[in-house]
Amino acid sequence: MTAGKLIVLTGPSGVGKGTLLRSLRQRHPDLCLSISATTRPPRQGEVDGVDYHFLSRQGFQEKIAQDAFVEWAEFAGNYYGTPRQSLETQMAQGHWVILEIEVEGARQVRRSFPEALLIFVRPPSFAELERRLRGRDRDSEAAIQRRLERAKEELQAADEFDVQVTNAVVEEALRELESAVFG
Repeated sequence: MTAGKLIVLTGPSGVGKGTLLRSLRQRHPDLCLSISATTRPPRQGEVDGVDYHFLSRQGFQEKIAQDAFVEWAEFAGNYYGTPRQSLETQMAQGHWVILEIEVEGARQVRRSFPEALLIFVRPPSFAELERRLRGRDRDSEAAIQRRLERAKEELQAADEFDVQVTNAVVEEALRELESAVFG
């Protein structure tokens, strides 16, 4: 059996990673999505084991101590991480696995999986990124400001990644993403 492939989709919050990933998976349902773990509470409609593995803070810290994550980070007061066992199992079975994670997590994945394809999604402009974050209407003003400050730092790291895709028009960005993954 052929070994799987690991694809990492990263970029600032609000850039449209989730939208692109949903569209990519609709077109290519054979791509496996790695489900992250988090300590944040579920948002309305989110399902444990489907959207995230929702863990207590203590449970997450125990898994950190057991080296059970390929990558993990604390962001906005919550932990997020990629469970190692399910990722390695899927890849060993020959599956192409895609992760949607933040920039520091992508850097950690690169250390463990140097052969992974790391794709950075950029906004068309910083003003558009701010408009998208505000348009989601789910974060406080303080949270939006934290996300914008972090986005400034993350955008400076774009050149660290294998491919950059600018998400100005979803369909065009999706074609660039498909070309990077399958081309």
